[in-house]
Amino acid sequence: MNLFRPVVSSFFILLLSACQLSGNSKDENKSTVQQRAENAYLSQEQAFSRSARVSNVNYNLEFSLSEKSVFAATSHINFQLDNANIPLTIDLNDAQITQLLVNGKAVTPKYNQWFITLPANVLVEGDNKVSVSFTREHSTDGEGLHRFQDPVDDKVYLYSHFEPAAAQQMFALFDQPDLKATYTMSVSAPADWSVITAMKESRVEKKGQVNTWYFAETPKLSPYNFSLHAGPYKVWEDNNAKYPLRLFVRQSVADQVKPSDWFQYTTQGITFFESYYGVDYPFAKYDQVLVPDFLYGAMENAAAITFAEGSFLTNGEMSKSKRERLANVIMHEMAHQWFGNLVTMKWWNGLWLNESFAAFMATLATAEATEFTAAWRTFYAGGKQGAYRADQSVTTHPIEVPIPSTANAFDNIDAITYSKGASALNQLRFLLGKETFRQGIHQYLSENAYKNAVLDDFIGSLAKASNRNLDTWKEQWLYNAGVNTINVRFECVNNVITHFEINQTPDEATQTLREQKIQLALFNIEGNKLNKVKSLPYIYNGKTTKVTELNGVQCPDLVYPNYEDWGFVKVQLDDKSFETAKEHVNKVEDPLLRSMLWQSLWDSVRDGQLALNSYLDVALKNISEEQDYTILGQVIGQLELSKSYLNKIYGTNHTYVKSMALKLEQLAWNNTVHHSGNNMRRWFDAYVNVTSTKDSLTNLHELLTGKKVIDGLVINQDLRWDIIKQLSRFQYNGADKLIAKELESDGSDTGLKSAIEAEVIVPNKATKDNWLAKIHDSNTDMQFSKLRSAMTVLYTSEQNNLSELTAEQRINTLVAIDAANDHTFMRNYGRYLIPMNCSEQSVQRLQKAANTFTDISSGTKRSLLMALQSDERCVMIKNKMNIQ
Repeated sequence: MNLFRPVVSSFFILLLSACQLSGNSKDENKSTVQQRAENAYLSQEQAFSRSARVSNVNYNLEFSLSEKSVFAATSHINFQLDNANIPLTIDLNDAQITQLLVNGKAVTPKYNQWFITLPANVLVEGDNKVSVSFTREHSTDGEGLHRFQDPVDDKVYLYSHFEPAAAQQMFALFDQPDLKATYTMSVSAPADWSVITAMKESRVEKKGQVNTWYFAETPKLSPYNFSLHAGPYKVWEDNNAKYPLRLFVRQSVADQVKPSDWFQYTTQGITFFESYYGVDYPFAKYDQVLVPDFLYGAMENAAAITFAEGSFLTNGEMSKSKRERLANVIMHEMAHQWFGNLVTMKWWNGLWLNESFAAFMATLATAEATEFTAAWRTFYAGGKQGAYRADQSVTTHPIEVPIPSTANAFDNIDAITYSKGASALNQLRFLLGKETFRQGIHQYLSENAYKNAVLDDFIGSLAKASNRNLDTWKEQWLYNAGVNTINVRFECVNNVITHFEINQTPDEATQTLREQKIQLALFNIEGNKLNKVKSLPYIYNGKTTKVTELNGVQCPDLVYPNYEDWGFVKVQLDDKSFETAKEHVNKVEDPLLRSMLWQSLWDSVRDGQLALNSYLDVALKNISEEQDYTILGQVIGQLELSKSYLNKIYGTNHTYVKSMALKLEQLAWNNTVHHSGNNMRRWFDAYVNVTSTKDSLTNLHELLTGKKVIDGLVINQDLRWDIIKQLSRFQYNGADKLIAKELESDGSDTGLKSAIEAEVIVPNKATKDNWLAKIHDSNTDMQFSKLRSAMTVLYTSEQNNLSELTAEQRINTLVAIDAANDHTFMRNYGRYLIPMNCSEQSVQRLQKAANTFTDISSGTKRSLLMALQSDERCVMIKNKMNIQ
């Protein structure tokens, strides 16, 4: 099927439901089984056919680990089997099998490097035992059992990452979420290592330089929730909470972690979730491990959560935004311990519910259990805006989509999966009532503990708790793509409302009208304030909803029809409200509403209703008065994006662009020196990002070298690299020597990646060509994490001319690049290196590629279509500009 269609047809919904139902039947495919395709992926049909035969799975795993690039292991797989007269496959990726025993008998492996096929004549009805001994190279791409050698001290660290189906890169198994199993494990490893998994070690046997760690049997887990991490990690422990807490990090970066923050947020989270869910934490301990080269932000492995180092290490005091992100990500992965690990989706079409629910619960827990009480505002300004963008994209998709194979599990992992789903759940909470919603969640977790569940189980629990049929809600919100728009129309006589209505415009592709509970809020200008006259909770449905309750209310200067952000809907301000927002945004006392009005102004630029230069006039006039940290981050981000648009549209030598660049530098600098604390840091980060003129670059250099000091601002190692990258970006004299000198004092993994970025970002054709060749070389021995660093800065917005020199090459080789690389590589390549140069020529080039490239993966086709739409938007913004 075409995953880029905005609507899932009724046929596919029925097909998915049929698959879900058939997956619960032990009679499925007893007589015939479709032969498994000879590739690395498992189809949903094949997975459900296998789980219809296999049950009561237990793994007894033995590992021999060392600092070498190869590990050895034996998987003992115990399971019950129905219909033993047909072959059975066991997943194991790219291993060298040394012995295969089936029910005690040696068997010659029928193995294609993806899975072992066990012939029927070695299988029996009922209890079976399969033992697979093998060796395998560690992975270095972030999946399977990843190996990392620290460039600072040469110590070796291992960690696992299995989602969606990479456990087979570490042991032999049935690698699918609906075959939950128990795991018992023993691990031999160097004596100075720690070994971490779902259970705390039951004992450790010491034998010279090698220890053997033994772990008790786990509760039932899906394979992707299991894990193994090992190495000479630095460990901190906190045994003061209800459950023992541990934090692990590489020794060379241990001084960049503040354990007290981690333990504080973790303790707050466990207390909150146990109370909210009404279900105890399902495991015996809580470990968190910071790991290098991680592909994602974090991963919810049962009781042994992994976090990407780059997001959470800090040289110096962690900024407020980083601490809030830390709290939120801890809460996100913790929410999964119940919703995902305790109760697990049956197949990958349910991944959205895991992630949406965790995103929703993380925000709720951060707001209600930590110091970051404004977490919902952060969600609005960040994740929710990403969801709105994704849902208005040409590549939008329903929240729930069929996933035919593990090859497609991550095809639609985006802001719709996370933040739109979270927003839909949040507005459902308002529609049903907060306590009713909570009761439904409790019922769902209690009834499905240690089992697999499907969407109807979740919706059924909420429907039962609310005594309400939610089929229509499910159809409207989960099976139809696109974001709807609402606006209000009102009439006034003698300064009072005589008519008020909410108008809903559906997404063009789906024409779906939705029911939603929102708050209407009316405001009037009084002196130097915009005061709220009235707020009214209201459920709208259909194209037009009349609100007679507002008749007789004072005629407003501004109406906001999604006050306090209950709903997931695009707000189009009426003309009077739009003018009020432009002129009086700083008179709004409510910070969430102020944030939403700023967003409405920026959305009007993206939609072609407001010229970018007009937005900049409003922003430059008002933003210096803003003291709210979250709103500052939101608007500064819009200003930085505006500068990128101007660079692409006109180039850096255009008079207006030069003038605006100077104004943005002065704005950021003046606010840096006139603020303190977190707001100072936010403005200074902006100053580093927008600086391009000679005087400001000299200013940065003097701050870097200590010739100039700003009271209250610490130029830590992270900032030092940021400054060096910006100096290199604009070829400040001696920037190359600064890179080499900084590497002498910071040869860490972060330092090496920062140095690569500082080298790659320089506007030099030979440098660009050299690094593009490295990225394109499928036989390179450079780690992917370093190639990814290079991709992010190879062509910046002001380097359009350099980008254009290789644009045809990148487009013409896209099909070959896609064929030669995996989805992880292409996700990053598609984001950063498909050329978008904001011209009619660029749009036509992308359009031609989108029309003719039929032999590319669905993920790369998605990236190509998104690039085309972004380029078209840039051209639209260019045409809307009203400067000479």
